[in-house]
Amino acid sequence: MHTLAVARAVRGIEPLVAAEIRRAGLGVVRGVRHREVWFEPADPGPELLELRMADDVLLVAAVVEGAGRDKESLTRLTRAARELDAESLTKLAQRITGSPYGVRDGGVEVSASFVGRRNYSRFDIEDAVGAELARPAGLAYHSRRDGRVPPEGSMAWRVTVEGEQAVIALRVPARPLHRRSYKTESIPGTLHPPVAAAMAGLARLDRAATVLDPCCGAGTTLIEARALAPRTRLLGLDHDPHAVHIAAANAARDAALGLAARGVARAIAWSVADAGRIPLPGGSVDRVLVNPPWDRQVAPTGRLRRDPARLWREIHRVLAVGGIVVALLPEPWQPPGFTVNRMVHLTLSGRHPVIAVLRRSASRG
Repeated sequence: MHTLAVARAVRGIEPLVAAEIRRAGLGVVRGVRHREVWFEPADPGPELLELRMADDVLLVAAVVEGAGRDKESLTRLTRAARELDAESLTKLAQRITGSPYGVRDGGVEVSASFVGRRNYSRFDIEDAVGAELARPAGLAYHSRRDGRVPPEGSMAWRVTVEGEQAVIALRVPARPLHRRSYKTESIPGTLHPPVAAAMAGLARLDRAATVLDPCCGAGTTLIEARALAPRTRLLGLDHDPHAVHIAAANAARDAALGLAARGVARAIAWSVADAGRIPLPGGSVDRVLVNPPWDRQVAPTGRLRRDPARLWREIHRVLAVGGIVVALLPEPWQPPGFTVNRMVHLTLSGRHPVIAVLRRSASRG
């Protein structure tokens, strides 16, 4: 029997996750759907937990057809949960993680989601499936209904419904992949790590000597970039000294945990500086990764408070001709002096930003 796995992703970067799976030789991609990449692992092992652009990775336990809009679909899901081989799946998860997954005392939790309108709620799905999954092992089922939060250590299952097909799957790691161990401190507007990893992947860092983030915040973008390019010179700037302190702490924790990359990785250089006057010579940077202040969660500060466009003029000045900028923008936009190579449209925290891949023009026109 072939094992099927699902990599969960932020809406919009599913193709990038699929490309990461292929590039890393983790298996054969079998399909892509809403927030999911289905693949057949070549040899299920701990390498599955090294996916940087995926929010989570799960093992498929059952595919249920006929999951329509009516409540009869809940009966189908209940029957499928009762009949699936949870024991074999938990043994495989244990092999991948090297931990005794499936024999925890935390019980069972289920998280469900669906696309389109249904005559039942996500909580109806979770309760129908969760009770059946917990019963054979004699574990407690922890419902999320009424805002309840399952305890740490619960065996985590996921149910997704799209069209008339439902999938019941078991999370492999003890916590979602997007919850990076290094990121114990944060600030408002901090970037979702898989999105930061996707930005780094789009920047083609293998061809860069120096990478700059002029609005580094908690450091997520450059920490994710270091995982791809451990020997590249990485520079992080922020106007807020507190943010720079947090970025340095997160990066040091990442290095200590060995998550930056295999082998010896360069330390990231962090500095307090105004993005409206970047303290670097012209043409000295090959790549810029940036999540500019959108004046929503984070307002522009320093020189950018009076003139937000200064950021793009400064990026254009320090970027080498032909250099690449990868920016997270609130909407599609082409800054003066740059050409658009690619736009990746996302759905993130209820908003619809884009990852823009920009090339520096020879002049600002």
